Amino acid sequence: MLPVDPAVKLSFNRRITAGDLVIVYERHDSMKPVKVAADGVFQNRFGAFKHSDWIGRPFGSRVLSQKGGFVYLLAPTPELWTLVLSHRTQILYIADISFVVTFLELIPGSVVLESGTGSGSLTASLARAVSPNGRVFTFDFHEQRAASARSDFETCGLTDLVSVSVRDVQGEGFPEELTGRADSVFLDLPQPWL
Repeated sequence: MLPVDPAVKLSFNRRITAGDLVIVYERHDSMKPVKVAADGVFQNRFGAFKHSDWIGRPFGSRVLSQKGGFVYLLAPTPELWTLVLSHRTQILYIADISFVVTFLELIPGSVVLESGTGSGSLTASLARAVSPNGRVFTFDFHEQRAASARSDFETCGLTDLVSVSVRDVQGEGFPEELTGRADSVFLDLPQPWL
């Protein structure tokens, strides 16, 4: 996600740099996450878009292809990330996520334990709610899902806020070293009645 500089009131006005994650908005039902590289090119039905033309522009910019087509370059907020992430599992969407974050009473600096990382949609919003100095410890029993989520969080720049581990929380509980550290817990279990 876009790092927020607390010293700058409107830090979302910052300009795109090489290495940034950008959400390329083609139309309301078509958006793609793109990691900006100085020599990169994004191609779609509207034409070819050179990443070098994106560098230095503010997020929200409209850019043109050589064919005259255009896309918008949006900041990777958790809301947009939810719409473009790879769905490895069924995910929560913003309407439900907002209730979860509110009912967990999350504030900056909170520590959250989450079981059932899945695709990481909720996790990204939890991370934003506890930033800049909080932490989300998320666990998934499926090793490949956890690895994919970890990779996504690295792409989004959330590794300072999110720790992903493989663990069967339903069978083993949370790790002993986290006892007494959590401000909130979110459980998404395959068999909650157990």
